[in-house]
Amino acid sequence: MAAPREIHFARRMSDAEALMWNIEKDPWLNPSGGMLTLLDRPLDVEKFTRRLAHTVMSVPRLRQRVQPGIGRFTNPSWVDDPEFDLAHHIRVIDLPAPGSFDDLLDMATRLYLEPYDRTRPLWEFVVIGGLADGRGALFSKLHHTITDGAGAMRMAEAYMDLERDVPLDDEIEIPTGSRHHSPGSPSTDDIKGLLTDAAALGRRLATRQMSLTRRVLGEAATYGADPLRAVDDARGIVGQVAQLGSQLGLTGGAGAGSPLWVHRSRHRRFQVTSHDLEKARDAAHALGGSINDFFVAGAVEGAIEYHRRRGVELDHLNVSFVVSTRSDATSGENSFTPAIITVPAGPMDPAARFAEIHRLAARRREGVRGGGLLGAVAGAANLLPTSLVTRAARDQASRIDFATSNFRGAPIPVYIAGGLVEANYPLGPVAGTSFNLTTLSYAGQLDMGILADPEAVSDLPDLRDCIDLGYLRLGEAAGA
Repeated sequence: MAAPREIHFARRMSDAEALMWNIEKDPWLNPSGGMLTLLDRPLDVEKFTRRLAHTVMSVPRLRQRVQPGIGRFTNPSWVDDPEFDLAHHIRVIDLPAPGSFDDLLDMATRLYLEPYDRTRPLWEFVVIGGLADGRGALFSKLHHTITDGAGAMRMAEAYMDLERDVPLDDEIEIPTGSRHHSPGSPSTDDIKGLLTDAAALGRRLATRQMSLTRRVLGEAATYGADPLRAVDDARGIVGQVAQLGSQLGLTGGAGAGSPLWVHRSRHRRFQVTSHDLEKARDAAHALGGSINDFFVAGAVEGAIEYHRRRGVELDHLNVSFVVSTRSDATSGENSFTPAIITVPAGPMDPAARFAEIHRLAARRREGVRGGGLLGAVAGAANLLPTSLVTRAARDQASRIDFATSNFRGAPIPVYIAGGLVEANYPLGPVAGTSFNLTTLSYAGQLDMGILADPEAVSDLPDLRDCIDLGYLRLGEAAGA
């Protein structure tokens, strides 16, 4: 067992994390992701369970649950779960016959859609057997309020090995927290936190949020006598939050580009693909950009091809990507901000479109460094009724054609409880867009997961094939 790298967490959620916690009440906007890991053979369940026990001990956040804040004026906090039970977080299942790869993808989708028990720590592993080819699989999911993709990969190091045969870890007893207060009642620390957060709120009032929060707090007392005024004021505040979001890149300046991807639902479908990392890097450098530029540009080429096959011409596409704002490598806090670019989707040479995507992404990335505006938007939105915020979020997400994210995994082969990891396929949050394409680099390959809303993308296997073709065309344009 490798010694886990240092990672620490704050006791209370940040404004952005609290916003994700709140809007999740609308299943269309689920902000969390998952991972489907393919192994060359079924993992050893006892070995994996013991390793996770040690992981939970080294990462205390994994045995903590969410303690609600007080009203809308304190963010939720994390407290030790007095009834923590590791067995609740590990399941072992077999695929139904015939155990095909498509059966595995369907199972991963169903597991992803299962809601979290909000009274327990927000993570789960499912060991999957019954694959027709004799391989094994592991599905995992971790709530986005715990950490982002980079933080999740750091935590995963605790249960990965560099060789197949390692000694069985010792059994250990996992301590539990105090049983003196219930999940719904504030603790003494929460009441103290109210004073701290009140001071922080006062500081925010001196910034651009002042007009928003003053209107929420100063006029709330009049709403009982004039409920229509409350509705009108709230709508106005949501509009101001949306304007802040527009500056951050949370809203596209143009409407959604696809006339096909207009419908939305809570349903999901999942497909995967993999590409050679070295070839992708060489092509990106030859075209004058980065791996991330290559990743986004190939997805855009694929989306255009998908529409071309259906006789639909496009003018533009709104695409979101994630910018890391992490400055402390040991912090487990979410450190990212979303950004949107409107990319040309008409007839264009792939190399020229790549160059334009590189330019647009660089400009947007520079504009959101530091993540300050995201915190401002979240801080103001958390003071509003959740129904208004989710309505605004749905509206803004409907303008995004698809979302992308990429992060780094292990550069060398690793093992989990005796099974060699062959691939890691991420399930990134769709969150009201038409689909999410997330890639994870691992051992010389780019493993990609496409999680889509079937109401928007009616033929996901064809979209996967189109995206593969998009990367092929970029390679050809680069002379690879």
